[in-house]
Amino acid sequence: MAADIYQLAGELFFDANRYTDAAQCYTLAAQAAHAGGDHDLWACAMTRHAYVELYARRAPAAQPLLAMASRIARRGESALSTRHWVAAVQAQAYAAVGDFDACTRALDEAEKVHFLGGRSHNGGWLRFDGSRLPEERGACYLQLGRPDLAEDALTAALAQPLSLRRRAAVLSDLAVLGVHRRDIDQVVHCAEAAIGLAGQSNSGFIGKKLDGLRGRLVPLLSDSRVSNLDHRIAALLRTA
Repeated sequence: MAADIYQLAGELFFDANRYTDAAQCYTLAAQAAHAGGDHDLWACAMTRHAYVELYARRAPAAQPLLAMASRIARRGESALSTRHWVAAVQAQAYAAVGDFDACTRALDEAEKVHFLGGRSHNGGWLRFDGSRLPEERGACYLQLGRPDLAEDALTAALAQPLSLRRRAAVLSDLAVLGVHRRDIDQVVHCAEAAIGLAGQSNSGFIGKKLDGLRGRLVPLLSDSRVSNLDHRIAALLRTA
């Protein structure tokens, strides 16, 4: 119960961009799960801690946490999706350091979640059922500089029923895809939709995605629509 509560608290801090507090909660969650002998809960706490490092743009610091989480998950329940979720997050870490082959292998490992039968997650501290993989694959390919591979995955992701938070993240990635193509119409359309969702949620996670998009807009700032978009994202981030 302590591990479960600390993970929840960590998620709340994470979404508020309070990464130090989130990391502390995840450390306490991992300690409690270890003491309780629950390997899946322990691995999930380690994986969430790695998320903090990824979104703080410290991917090399995330990799040892994920390697440990992977080892711990192999000692957990084989019917649960823990090890597949760890692989999905490892793919993001590999994408962040530019390792295409390792990223692809990790994504393929994560896809094996679809072969699990029965109840592979609990909807609480373990929510990975594979439905996020198209958007995660698309985001990884974008980070690796492969917009050609990202497009199909992101389009498939947007066609699914998504939470407000996830839809805004996919739209932000599609706007980045538009930057790669120099397609200003796509950039503006997708980014404006993401900004609208960000205004509804006040999610720090969405703000982080839009901040990443803003950094990609520089080559297109001579266009007044993109310049206006840049100012709107900046204003949104200041308000948040």
